[in-house]
Amino acid sequence: MVDILHRVGATVAPKTVYDALTTRDGLAAWWTTDTTGDGVVGGTIQFRFGDAGGFDMKVLDQRPGERVEWEVTEGPAEWIGTHVSFDLKREGDYTIVLFKHEGWREPVEFMSHCSTKWATFLMSLKQLVETGAGDPYPREVRVSNWT
Repeated sequence: MVDILHRVGATVAPKTVYDALTTRDGLAAWWTTDTTGDGVVGGTIQFRFGDAGGFDMKVLDQRPGERVEWEVTEGPAEWIGTHVSFDLKREGDYTIVLFKHEGWREPVEFMSHCSTKWATFLMSLKQLVETGAGDPYPREVRVSNWT
């Protein structure tokens, strides 16, 4: 198994980042504007990206100001059964987000694309919490013909 890992810091309180990761409005403001579903533990959140499709994530864990974890239940075959997590910690003036998309069966080209896209969306999250405006789909940075 292989994982996608990223680390980004934001000059806001952990609660601000946590809220952007656990509310529909927060998620829609940095990842995709087409976000629906139930974001409580045990619920499922749906994320759609136009013609590119989307993902359904079952919420496995939420610890205010500390951790958010999802399991992919619908989407591209490479994503099914993988886990996405955001661990938060305070370091000085920063809230550090330790991001992990774990459980990929093999490092296929699509994984490389997704790693780059996750990085752009994590920068959108940082921008949202620090300035009040992110760049979610469909306004995000396009990295290839896969969006």
